[in-house]
Amino acid sequence: MKAIRRFTVRTVLPASLGALEELATNLRWSWHLPTRRLFEQISPAEWVASQYDPIALLGAVEPARLTELADNSEFVNRANELLADLHTYLTEPRWCQQNTSESAPKSIGYFSPEFGIAAALPQYSGGLGILAGDHLKSASDLGVPIIGVGLFYRSGYFAQSISADGWQEEAYPVLDPDGLPLSVLRHPDGTAAQVVLALPGGRALYARVWRVQVGRVPLLLLDTDIPDNDDDLRSVTDRLYGGGGEHRLLQELLLGIGGVRAIKLLTELTDIPAPEVFHTNEGHAGFQGLERINDLVAAGLTFQDALQVVRASTVFTTHTPVPAGIDRFDASLISQYFSTDLLPGVAVADVLAIGAEDYHGGTPGMYNMAVMGFRLSQHANGVSLLHGEVSRGMFGQLWPGFDQADVPITSVTNGVHAPTWTDPSLVALAQDKLGTLDTTAADWGSEAVSDLDLWTVRNGMREQFVQDARRRVSAAWEEQNPGVGDPGWFSELLDPKVLTIGFARRVPTYKRLTLMLNDPERLRSILLSKEHPVQIVIAGKSHPADDEGKRLIQKLVEFSQEPDIRGRMVFLPNYDIAMAQKLYPGTDIWLNNPLRPLEACGTSGMKAALNGSLNLSILDGWWAEFYDEENGWAIPSADAAGDHAERDKLEANSMYDLIENQIAPRFYDRDADDVPKRWVQGIRHTLATLSPELSANRMVREYVERLYTPAAIAARTIAADAFAPARAFAAWKEKVRAAWPNVAVTHVESGGVDAVPQVGDQLHVRASVTLGGLSPDDVAVEVVYGRARDGDTLEKPERIELSGSLEGAPSSNPGSSVQFPVVTQYTGTVTLSRAGSFGYNVRVVPRNPLLAEAAEMGLIAVAS
Repeated sequence: MKAIRRFTVRTVLPASLGALEELATNLRWSWHLPTRRLFEQISPAEWVASQYDPIALLGAVEPARLTELADNSEFVNRANELLADLHTYLTEPRWCQQNTSESAPKSIGYFSPEFGIAAALPQYSGGLGILAGDHLKSASDLGVPIIGVGLFYRSGYFAQSISADGWQEEAYPVLDPDGLPLSVLRHPDGTAAQVVLALPGGRALYARVWRVQVGRVPLLLLDTDIPDNDDDLRSVTDRLYGGGGEHRLLQELLLGIGGVRAIKLLTELTDIPAPEVFHTNEGHAGFQGLERINDLVAAGLTFQDALQVVRASTVFTTHTPVPAGIDRFDASLISQYFSTDLLPGVAVADVLAIGAEDYHGGTPGMYNMAVMGFRLSQHANGVSLLHGEVSRGMFGQLWPGFDQADVPITSVTNGVHAPTWTDPSLVALAQDKLGTLDTTAADWGSEAVSDLDLWTVRNGMREQFVQDARRRVSAAWEEQNPGVGDPGWFSELLDPKVLTIGFARRVPTYKRLTLMLNDPERLRSILLSKEHPVQIVIAGKSHPADDEGKRLIQKLVEFSQEPDIRGRMVFLPNYDIAMAQKLYPGTDIWLNNPLRPLEACGTSGMKAALNGSLNLSILDGWWAEFYDEENGWAIPSADAAGDHAERDKLEANSMYDLIENQIAPRFYDRDADDVPKRWVQGIRHTLATLSPELSANRMVREYVERLYTPAAIAARTIAADAFAPARAFAAWKEKVRAAWPNVAVTHVESGGVDAVPQVGDQLHVRASVTLGGLSPDDVAVEVVYGRARDGDTLEKPERIELSGSLEGAPSSNPGSSVQFPVVTQYTGTVTLSRAGSFGYNVRVVPRNPLLAEAAEMGLIAVAS
């Protein structure tokens, strides 16, 4: 019989164990090993059964055991010491307080549709959420003052199981927030704080605000499953990525608009300062900018004035190189929702213009959330160097006329939170031999750590994972076949001494889950090799609506269940953080084979590398940036192949060749102590060179220094003197846009070089420019030069600003009685510094101290 209602009863701890309550409800435990060890000590079996969840553990342990611990002075003292350590961690100055200038923001709002922090809080689907969780954790460790904002999904993403015929099946267990590390944000009178959004038809959407403490970082999660809402609206936050169309729009309105309102409640009810900078992690949260504009309009600014303020203080990170990964809505649906009191200070026409695909290649009538993200932010980035390049090409039409390199999208390569993803055995080795708990800063080249030391730890990680994999397969069997014992061969599933390759991803088609099956018989021979056997472990979820992804899983599962293969290849269902924390360290090789360049970053390989695993990957995402021939292997991309089938075949064969001829032989080439010396050399190199670079601490520091601090400076500058700079900037933009059709480079000539130019010669450039009534201070005139390639395209161009002389009759500035002389002549000199082909051109772009980039307005005039 099934219960008609379910809830969680919290245990009442003995007074002497009061420290456990606070230790369990601050998610720092999820990456603080001493605290995790304390909870494990309560009941090792229940700790594993609870899937390493302290609150579930405390609810499951017998009262007699709690009484026993309450009388154990050693345990009580240890709990109190850890609580004191937590309080020190929460209050002491850290990197941000010690190493950043006064210009750094005092508070940052960080918006994401999902957060992967711990398996105990299943509010994530994959890479985007794990990245967001790691961002918060590193921000906490560094003392960066971030406020996280997301939604509380009652069913999380989904629980995955695999049917007997290999088909993915989804279940949506309902989460009880009382059993999670959450607390309701409350007013001083004890009532729950809520946000409310006006909806069409005079309806309203209410959301309770849950607060999660992630170390030093508060995370706010909005929840619509409350009695104040109509029944259909209670399900708005039912599932992560669970609906489309109007349901998805409601989630994103709540995340963006409701999220800003939740932050306002938090800052009113606590001493946490209001954010100076807002970071939109992918376009899902883009509506936060419109809510902030609405507030500024209510304070007396026009829409355009307010837009400048919001742009100056907003960072937008795009995570997808795939157009299909961007949320788009019918403009008519957007119009319906904003023709209400939702944002009374913002006209529908202005809302529609912000997200319109009104550019070459766009679709009229569509509202694009990524486009809105770029238009509402002055600071934008991709998540790896290659993804930055791809994004500049993908979104270049928003800045027409500019070369791809000038499109104002930079990159900050993702990182992963080392304390979360580094196996405790490697941490123990670093502490014991190198005197540090920080594996990213350890001297892994030191002779204090022998090859045998490293290899022993790596063998232990593989053994640990094999045992975990067998347990998971057994549990999945029991769920599908209750009361039926495990098949006998389960006890021999995987071999802790065999070269282990891991592959765990979401399962969109571009990640090519089944590339390894391109030649099944060759794969079979690799797996079953007598001399160099290999085993492969695969995990990953396909979106519930993606039947093609499910077919890929089914194909792989069917192959893995063949009698001769099943001990060497396994698909583990329900990929999550808990599984990943055993899988990444337990693999010798991490495999990634997306269609280049469709992998934005791909952080799973980073997590494996933190544990000394070597990577085998297409040169895409982060691997294109960090591969150095010693930290793994690169699968050559067959970009010139005639079709997808040929490309898959060529790249699969390259992968097989690398495994057979390089990877497996090196793994099994052992010395007298059974240590693969050359392999361990790669482990050392990976730990020494990649660990610091792949750390989320490096990533967050980059965000602070390159994006957050410039955004904070820009925000303060534009808001000074009761927003006078914002008003002037908006007026200046309007003036420049009106005049720009009449701005032109009318003539360019050069001289100064001999008939046969040589390195060291000086090229004197003279350009005639019509300014269309703009002031000389409104523009920059530049000579752009570099190597000239096919089609006269300039490769890696450089720029020098030309200086102007005033000539011609005065002209009126549009909309003003002020007269400016026409600047007709600009001159400058370029020194020819290298041999080879050379080309140049002259361009005119707007110039204003409040512009972050020359391309920001998308206006350019070029000589033709």
